[in-house]
Amino acid sequence: MQRTDDDHLDRELARDFPLGMAAIPASAAQRRTAIGVVIVLGAIAAAIAPFADIPLPKIDAFVPVLQTVLAVADLMTALLLFAQYPVLQQRALLAAASAYLCSASFAFLQTLTFPGSYAPAGLMGDGFNTPAWFFVLWHATFPLGIIAYTLLKDGDRPAIQPGRSSAATIGLTVLCVSGAVAVLAWFVTTRAEMLPAFYAGSFIRQTNLGNQVNVALLLWYATALVVLLARARTILDIWLLVILIAWMPNFLVAALASSVRFSLGWYAARGFALVASFILLSILLTEMIVLYSRLANAFSLLRRERTNRFMSIDAATGAIAHEIRGPLGAIALNANTALAQLRSKPPALQELAAIMKDIESDAMRANDVLSGVRALFKVKTANPTPATVQQIALHALALSAPDLLRSQVSVTTDFADDQVPVHTDPVQLQQVLLNLIRNALEAMASIPPDARRLMLSTKVTNDSTVLLSIHDTGGGVPDEERNRIFDAFFTTKRSGMGLGLAISRAIVESHGGTLRLADSGPQGSIFELAFLRAE
Repeated sequence: MQRTDDDHLDRELARDFPLGMAAIPASAAQRRTAIGVVIVLGAIAAAIAPFADIPLPKIDAFVPVLQTVLAVADLMTALLLFAQYPVLQQRALLAAASAYLCSASFAFLQTLTFPGSYAPAGLMGDGFNTPAWFFVLWHATFPLGIIAYTLLKDGDRPAIQPGRSSAATIGLTVLCVSGAVAVLAWFVTTRAEMLPAFYAGSFIRQTNLGNQVNVALLLWYATALVVLLARARTILDIWLLVILIAWMPNFLVAALASSVRFSLGWYAARGFALVASFILLSILLTEMIVLYSRLANAFSLLRRERTNRFMSIDAATGAIAHEIRGPLGAIALNANTALAQLRSKPPALQELAAIMKDIESDAMRANDVLSGVRALFKVKTANPTPATVQQIALHALALSAPDLLRSQVSVTTDFADDQVPVHTDPVQLQQVLLNLIRNALEAMASIPPDARRLMLSTKVTNDSTVLLSIHDTGGGVPDEERNRIFDAFFTTKRSGMGLGLAISRAIVESHGGTLRLADSGPQGSIFELAFLRAE
């Protein structure tokens, strides 16, 4: 696989029809917005820090309400990240979603064990240290998931794993995360006496161990921040950086300013936690609204284009029928007249020569009409220029992004390292590829979305021929129809004129190339274009 080509494809798709914030490079305006949010959060933290030790009334409902909302927000964020995986096929998204799933789980479990929330000593655990250990697990696993996301994202390739569907992969990930959370939760609730104590004699003021752990968590978040900062490029990267920074006052206040529960600093730290949980959720929901709007516009344009195409076809076929009906009617009339002359007793042969001449003339006129129609579809290469097939294919994929997204088709590319130029008209060749891609999507419409794969690959043969293959996983072309699919007006679709492949082959042949069905079967079809390299 050629990495530069796939990076170029990612940029083309993101520009023309972005598939997700994990694949869209962050713009300068988005970076400035993120920096502005960080500055505001820093200013609020600095303003609160001198007053962090001020005790405030104990509000028992504060923790269950706030952390339940926080847990729901993190769970929704995890679901939205998981939902992007079938489209982008990036393992990094699974890691980020797992981080939020752990965060939601441990936040809610801490609520159940927090003293005074649902019971004076919590619903489970020892009422003192179990909530603190859930807090530690919560903030130890979240940066771990972000670090895993960071390390995986640059090596991810958008491809479906053979033999495993996206739903199965997501389900396995959720199962593993849930199992790990369950084991850790069981240990800290039933074996709390085996763990170091954060609170002794009172659940209000923590021990020195609590301060030390808060410092360790602060450094752990800083480590995740540095790792992500070194590789931050996409919108998701930028906002994950903001979220990591938003969590830091939680530990900074607890470690340096106030180790007392229900103080101003303690309440403020929970407020920062709530903000941190809602940042990415808000961005993802905004992205969904934008993508929905763009998708609706794309569908509207596609519908309008299809309507215009059908109107053009109706007009063209009407014109063809009108022009050809005249000579065909004359041929039929003359043929009937000739038959009548032959059947008469005796046969009247003296006028047959004139009738046959009329039939010949009308046949020539019908042929002229058909030749004129064919001339409309005949493609002439006006300005062939050297161009690489890879770049044309990447642009065609970018233009097909709305259809690919709507059809839930996974795209992979396997381009030869040697990008050999060929003499062609890039626009016309691009139209051929768009037609082949559209045919592939229609061929895969009847199979499950997880099995829909489209691969474009190139190679250069020993005789300097550049081959471009378009491989789909549809149902294939029946054996009895393979020799006819390039014939004009032959189609296997319920609607259509059957001209797409015929015109595509004419375009390719006008460039000195060939277009053929290389293979077809139950596992899909492979169409192959061949061009001689430019000297």
